[in-house]
Amino acid sequence: MAGNTFGAVFKVTTWGESHGTALGAVIDGCPPGLELTAEMIQQELEKRRPGKGGATSPRSEPDQVQIMSGTFKPEGCRCEKTTGTPISLVIFNKDAHSKSYSHLQDVFRPGHGDLTYQAKYGIRDHRGGGRASARETAARVAAGAVAKQLLSQYNMSVQAYTVALGGINTVKRELSQVADNRLFCPDNEAAERMEARVKEVRRQGDTVGGIVEIRASCLPGLGEPVFDKLDGELARALMSIGAVKGVEIGAGFGAAAMLGSENNDPISPSGFLGNNSGGILAGISNGEDLVVRVAVKPIPSIHKEQQSVNLQNEPVEIKVGGRHDISAIPRIIPVCEAMVRLTLADHLLRQLALQENRQPK
Repeated sequence: MAGNTFGAVFKVTTWGESHGTALGAVIDGCPPGLELTAEMIQQELEKRRPGKGGATSPRSEPDQVQIMSGTFKPEGCRCEKTTGTPISLVIFNKDAHSKSYSHLQDVFRPGHGDLTYQAKYGIRDHRGGGRASARETAARVAAGAVAKQLLSQYNMSVQAYTVALGGINTVKRELSQVADNRLFCPDNEAAERMEARVKEVRRQGDTVGGIVEIRASCLPGLGEPVFDKLDGELARALMSIGAVKGVEIGAGFGAAAMLGSENNDPISPSGFLGNNSGGILAGISNGEDLVVRVAVKPIPSIHKEQQSVNLQNEPVEIKVGGRHDISAIPRIIPVCEAMVRLTLADHLLRQLALQENRQPK
């Protein structure tokens, strides 16, 4: 299957299925000398781990990562460092209940990739969705943790948080409150209303969607015109997440209702006086914070009866059942962070190579 590798310089290939033996990632192009331990990666995986801390998924996976290659602990160093060779990461599945899906093996679930995978390959892994499952994103988060170590060397950071869930929007953007609640919401009062909404929808046997905002500090000059613009690459990265159905940067769709005099960010000797551009001009970062929002669809696996068809194209009524989240939020938060980190790491290395080539010989 093509399309499992992301990046041009900082390359990440993910592998594995929802109910297979394991998931993993291979990272090629990571510079040598970065401190990297399994514990560093585990910190990021804990944010998306199912069944942890009252998370909305009943599936309980330890998501314990193992670094199989690409690191070494030099004598006298406090921890392992990257060697510049491919970094291989593996996460073994421990709590997969494939039998829960046996009654759906000949049926296409609405909202899932069942029908499209069958159309493309003539075969599909019906054990929880295979590669189309959100379980695949664990490998992305692990790889994103490696990118985080690279970005930290250049004081670049990425933070995602919930700004809407189930039709409830945040009023405040108090980033200091993001760690105060399970939903990674910068508005504790809104988070309480969101939690109540999730409980209400759970009782109804349904699911909800929401909006995640990602903010990243960024060096100026990242981005490759014309077809590898930074905003285009970020949109591509985030749209590759299965639950994401829309991306906007800066003012986004709101810019369509503005006048040019309103949308333009004035420039002063001390810098930009606004950020409707979301930190990107002409596809290149301008040094302001990157601001990106993604629309997250409701989880398609619901406990209500739905109309569909089977492999013989006969009409059927199905009830998916199984162990599923009520919303991709909050577990999609670290996935969004990971995809932005992978994008920035790739473009950072591209820019560093360009600057090195520009130096007088």
